[in-house]
Amino acid sequence: MFKRIASAALIAAVTLTSSFAEDKINGAGASFPAPVYYDWAYNYKADTKNSVNYQSIGSGGGIKQITKRVVDFGATDAALTTLKLAKANLFQFPAVIGSIVVAFNVEGIADETLKLTNAQVADIFAGKITMWNDPAIVANNQGVQLPNQKIVVVHRSDGSGTTFNFTYYLSESSENWKNNYGAGKAIDWATGIGGKGNEGVSNIVKQTPYSIGYIENAYKEKNNLSAAVLQTASGKWVKATEDNFKAAAKYATWTKKQHFYSVLALQAGDTSYPIVAATFILLPREGGEMNKKVIAFYDYAFKNGDESAKKLGYIPLPEETKKMIREYWATNIQ
Repeated sequence: MFKRIASAALIAAVTLTSSFAEDKINGAGASFPAPVYYDWAYNYKADTKNSVNYQSIGSGGGIKQITKRVVDFGATDAALTTLKLAKANLFQFPAVIGSIVVAFNVEGIADETLKLTNAQVADIFAGKITMWNDPAIVANNQGVQLPNQKIVVVHRSDGSGTTFNFTYYLSESSENWKNNYGAGKAIDWATGIGGKGNEGVSNIVKQTPYSIGYIENAYKEKNNLSAAVLQTASGKWVKATEDNFKAAAKYATWTKKQHFYSVLALQAGDTSYPIVAATFILLPREGGEMNKKVIAFYDYAFKNGDESAKKLGYIPLPEETKKMIREYWATNIQ
């Protein structure tokens, strides 16, 4: 079990001290898993004296930096296909599972009380539903005081795996979204304000009355934001809770042959939260000794970091998945 959850000051100390360490690892990418990577790095430093410097720059940035070999590992929430991995000469494996929540800031409406169908979420982000008291929203929320105020949409401004998983969910929920916007790490948004990283979107939602945005659950918890109740693939109402995240995560099907490629949104089951996603680590196939150092860090996290992940709102990988990843390491990384 981990000793503690690192504070912001301690997280900063990890980054700063890594500049002077003889043995350090540099990674960059997804903001989705950044809180747990910072915490794992803090404890790894304390136990091994080895430093891991992680930069939260978005999945698009992480893919670019590892493709150009600027960092020792990249991180992305949008898994790369076998063809893309081969083209960039990369390996890939999952590190942890998280969830994306639809966070909102409407005074008087508490966390886990506002119900939005998946199609309504798509219509809000497409600019089709523009008012909080739209009849479609009112119909699902009898007894909730919905204001006569315009909805302020907040989305990512950078290339983002969180955006990929969220827009994949929207595409599966709405024909209009699928036909006009589709799924991707960056899209042409119909409306709204852009924020950089999960951090940026969280801050804008927190500071902007009547706003709504999509963020990783850890950022919702950290910022004490409210999240909407959504629907399972079968149409059941489901809250953003650990048990419901786990219910969806158990349906993940990964294979070593496909380098663990997967999209976990809208899994089966009457309690499966609809926007669950894994986050992935990218390593250069020619990485050699540095790859072994990166693997040592994640092996340490797999052995010691589950409680830390849970406290931060993530779902640790199942033990059978960790075993598969270690077999993948043994086969591919000598």
